Amino acid sequence: MAKSVVIVGGGTAGWMTASYMRKALDRSISITVLEAPHIKTIGVGEATFSTVKLFFDFLGLPEHEWMPTCNAAYKLAIRFRNWRADGRHFYHPFQRYEMVDGYNMAEWWLKLKRNEAPFDYSCFTIPALCDAKRSPRYLDGRVFDDKVQDYFMDGMSAKNAFLTDHQVQYPYAYHFDAGLLARFLETYGKQRGVEQIHDEVLDVVLDEEGAIDYLQTRNHGAVAADLFVDCTGFRGLLINKALGEPFISFNDSLLCDSAVAMQVPVDIKQEGIDPCTTATAMDAGWVWNIPLYGRLGTGYVYSSSFVDKEKAEAELRRHLGPKSEGCPANHIRMRIGRNRNSWVKNCVAIGLSSGFVEPLESTGIFFIQHGIEELVHHFPSGAVDDQMVKSYNRLVAECIDGVRNFLTLHYYASDRQDNEFWRATKQVALPSDLDERLKLWSRRMPNAKNVNNAYHGFESYSYSVMLLGLNFEPAGSLPVLDFLDDRNALEMFRRIRQRTEHLVATLPSQYEYLTHVRAQDGRNVDEVLYPRTMPLASYERPSRPARRAPAGNLVAVSP
Repeated sequence: MAKSVVIVGGGTAGWMTASYMRKALDRSISITVLEAPHIKTIGVGEATFSTVKLFFDFLGLPEHEWMPTCNAAYKLAIRFRNWRADGRHFYHPFQRYEMVDGYNMAEWWLKLKRNEAPFDYSCFTIPALCDAKRSPRYLDGRVFDDKVQDYFMDGMSAKNAFLTDHQVQYPYAYHFDAGLLARFLETYGKQRGVEQIHDEVLDVVLDEEGAIDYLQTRNHGAVAADLFVDCTGFRGLLINKALGEPFISFNDSLLCDSAVAMQVPVDIKQEGIDPCTTATAMDAGWVWNIPLYGRLGTGYVYSSSFVDKEKAEAELRRHLGPKSEGCPANHIRMRIGRNRNSWVKNCVAIGLSSGFVEPLESTGIFFIQHGIEELVHHFPSGAVDDQMVKSYNRLVAECIDGVRNFLTLHYYASDRQDNEFWRATKQVALPSDLDERLKLWSRRMPNAKNVNNAYHGFESYSYSVMLLGLNFEPAGSLPVLDFLDDRNALEMFRRIRQRTEHLVATLPSQYEYLTHVRAQDGRNVDEVLYPRTMPLASYERPSRPARRAPAGNLVAVSP
């Protein structure tokens, strides 16, 4: 079995990997994080899937222990604005459809409500909760969704631990400061035996078989391990630069390749805290708004083929208005795609060094979590096993490719064609399987049998929600529904509306709940860790040239 692991790069990916592996693996295996003190982390991966709860549950971290420290807030949905030609917004909630007589409520909406009310407000409770800025928890800690109450009780052991085995729809995810989470997990990991080296990698030295022999560092000499994990972000220092693994670009189907990001202070007492991410379509991409406790994380994701960085920043500032004054902008060049293989020889890439499919739908943290879990499941018992490596690479590639297809659908299925960028999104290269599915979905809604079955984090209801929201609707409802009595479906629509009205009336606001938790924990409720001028890290930092180092002063990272 591999007895030593060196994780190169700190940040969210590095410390999520270190803390999870430390909990999952035998203590005889040493885990070291090697991070350069002068290279700052990205700092904008702040929105998540609802399944990130599995990560915190696995580590044994209840919300009240980590959320206040990371200025975290709840996320019940993504709100899409201006993605339709008519300008109407819609929600993609963390909520499955109710079923009536074997068919989901979207199918019934097409038959009974298409011309009466928006599908999301008709079929789900969450859109109205987001509009009202409600918390998903009552002040006594109860979750609004009774079906999952037992999964959210502090002190209870996790009922299911892994992404691919997860069958329950959790009703919310989180927004958090990725930098603060990394520092929180750094403390967590170090308290449990993770070693940390602050140093700069000058060279990656390979052995005769092309695997990594050791890392030559500036101050600690040569650092060796059995397994290396590349968490160096878009640089891909180990996987791409040292091992030469090819990177497969997705720019033929996803046009956005750049972003400009800001951190904007917000008066949460006055404005409250939205329990959703907002994605607002713009002239050459879209803007994210991620509300945290005390500030807004925001940025414009755009295609550099249609707007330059200066105009993109100006467009973002116009969108934000006066609140952006004095806020520094961080310009980002994104690497959209994935490595051909994320595990090569004795090196595994996790996070941005493995793959990234732009920030839409908040998949960055999810990819990290998925990569870590599969690494633990495939952890070598001795020498690296080629078949296990092949299995790992297949699962990671299928996951990233599945998300690529889902995000491509967002642009392609939108009925916006009002400018050059939005017209170009209809001319992209569609993967053959997505092309075939879209032809089917123009006639009937997505379901569990006709979406991508490879695990990629999205269920069939997500496809249905996006197509209906983007105005990509089947011409008619399912003919079989004409043979069923409508009364049960109409009653379900009534019950959803009644339940929604009750929750809006009884749940506290998100600001009220999070402030209550801080007060209960003895924290200063006004304590927010975001000075106005705090800079973001830059993605466009030139890397230092590597140099060969003599094979001496070898520091073996041992158990």
